[in-house]
Amino acid sequence: MRNNSGIKSATGLTGSGSRDWILQRISAVVLAIYSVVVVGFFLCTEVNFEAWQGFMLSLPMKLFSLVAILSLVFHAWVGMWTVLTDYVKSSGLRLVIQSLVIIAVLVYLFWGVMIFW
Repeated sequence: MRNNSGIKSATGLTGSGSRDWILQRISAVVLAIYSVVVVGFFLCTEVNFEAWQGFMLSLPMKLFSLVAILSLVFHAWVGMWTVLTDYVKSSGLRLVIQSLVIIAVLVYLFWGVMIFW
């Protein structure tokens, strides 16, 4: 895909810088809400193992945790892609670092899914 300047578009995740920006903002809101819910649980409940397990293993919280993990993956990738394309000028080094980031993000994604499901 080419943009108006004739330069091949190589964006982080969606093929569009605007969509990546929106996706990162949406993922930040999801992560903020998830954090508030978890902190709220700690503030409003006498926390013990049974209460924590019941809260985290309920279907709504499992689904919300899955959405939060996916949001974290999207947010991390767009952020890291942006930082690396802005500050790492060597395309070879950038490719290596981006590959390592992709591997790490995928490991965290699968690990998070295994924990909650």
